[in-house]
Amino acid sequence: MTLLAFFIVAGPLAGTAAAAFGARARRAGWAGAVGAGLTLAGATWLLVAQLHRSPVRGLGGFLYIDSLSCFFLLTVAAVTVLAAVGSVGYLSAEEAAGRLTSFQTRLYFIFFGLFASLMLASLETGNLGLLFVLIEASTLASAALVGLEGKASSLEAAWKYVIISSLGVTIALAGTLFLFYSASALHLPADLRLTWPALFAHAHALAPDSLRLAFLLAVVGYGTKVGLAPMHTWLPDAHAEAPSPASAMLSAALLNTGMYAIIRFLAIAKAGLGPGFPRAVLLVFGFGSIVIGVLFMVRRGNFKRLFAYSSVEHMGIIAVALGFGGVLGLYGALLHTLNHAIAKAVLFLSSGDIALRYRTREAASVRGLLAAVPLTGGVLLLGSFAVLGSPPFGLFLSELTIVRAGFAGANPALPLLLLLLLAVAFIAFARTTTGMVTGEPPAAAAVPDMAGSGRGRPGPYPDRAAGLTAVAPACLGLAALLVLGLWIPAGLGTVITHSIAVL
Repeated sequence: MTLLAFFIVAGPLAGTAAAAFGARARRAGWAGAVGAGLTLAGATWLLVAQLHRSPVRGLGGFLYIDSLSCFFLLTVAAVTVLAAVGSVGYLSAEEAAGRLTSFQTRLYFIFFGLFASLMLASLETGNLGLLFVLIEASTLASAALVGLEGKASSLEAAWKYVIISSLGVTIALAGTLFLFYSASALHLPADLRLTWPALFAHAHALAPDSLRLAFLLAVVGYGTKVGLAPMHTWLPDAHAEAPSPASAMLSAALLNTGMYAIIRFLAIAKAGLGPGFPRAVLLVFGFGSIVIGVLFMVRRGNFKRLFAYSSVEHMGIIAVALGFGGVLGLYGALLHTLNHAIAKAVLFLSSGDIALRYRTREAASVRGLLAAVPLTGGVLLLGSFAVLGSPPFGLFLSELTIVRAGFAGANPALPLLLLLLLAVAFIAFARTTTGMVTGEPPAAAAVPDMAGSGRGRPGPYPDRAAGLTAVAPACLGLAALLVLGLWIPAGLGTVITHSIAVL
């Protein structure tokens, strides 16, 4: 199992190695995609193998994988596969058009693999100190992706991302140190003093004041990575400026990694303090994030920023679900984590195709997608309704579960407020995306769905294969959302149930 854990982390580095040895966009991209596919296969096998076994432990507590780790590994690995395949077509088109040099494309695949590997590694450690190191390292790796285009706006976004995220993770480090201090009277062995399983097992004996402060600092610190308001300000800029497959990784993988860290601290805080204080903290930050996300979605501008503010909203929904607590709340939070990750990958990957064809990221300049590029327009429209929680997609089921968890609590006003905010978000988001897909397309956008089809003007891709790799992952993700809305596989339901038991 230990070897499999290292194999899962190393898979995405295949693209990094290929790009480092000089491979062009397509070869480096396919190397990374194959490596990511092997990682997904390994994560799936590990998840099934660990359902009825004790957690994987090793390296003095630095390696620790339980059901919750397996669930997040599966989520991040699935997103990495979609984004890696989507990167092949997108980067090939950018390189063929001369907007990115061969050096920039190699740089992209080098840091894409490092970014994915570091996130996967952070999900496999039981040491909270190493968790901080790996998440901070993932910030530095992903910053290169944000500033890849080298424009003033992208460099500014990358700089803002590094500064704010590093400050947030430093606050999380302070929370980790206070948690370490709260356990100072336990006399744990040196190799267990920062391991979350040992701290969780002895949570009742932790100093309550230090534990309370540790949890609050962890939510603020890792909440910066998650995009919880008011620490979210880096997120819209970074998502808007990064290449679209990288935006998918930021929104669908990085944010979940930060939420995973918060969940680990939440388990310790609830065991040591009871549910009252953690619940209040998560509900405040959760509802604040939903309100901020919804308010900024009302404004129609850059469609990638719209998707970014939708991520702020959905991370708030997950925080609210964790605040509601109980079996329903935790089940809804984990299911929503998976559904949102896939949905946001669909939206950002389709946004890459739109940006390539229309040469703009402004929603007001995009219209007639269903007429100009029916496949991309259809994916964007259905993906929009999926991320808004419409049936029969998976997010409807997860949001319904979260609302039910709220009504199961003592205060019905909170789930009613959540429903109201979801309704406003639906109107604001759908108003922009439906405007993009309807109407008559501009003459410059009247291109065939895939390059090389022999109809109309040439598309933005160097050949038909590149066009297919840019759009196919979004279609696959949309199909997965439909399946999760109609049927939750028994294995997935079991691993979510086991993850709740872990907490």
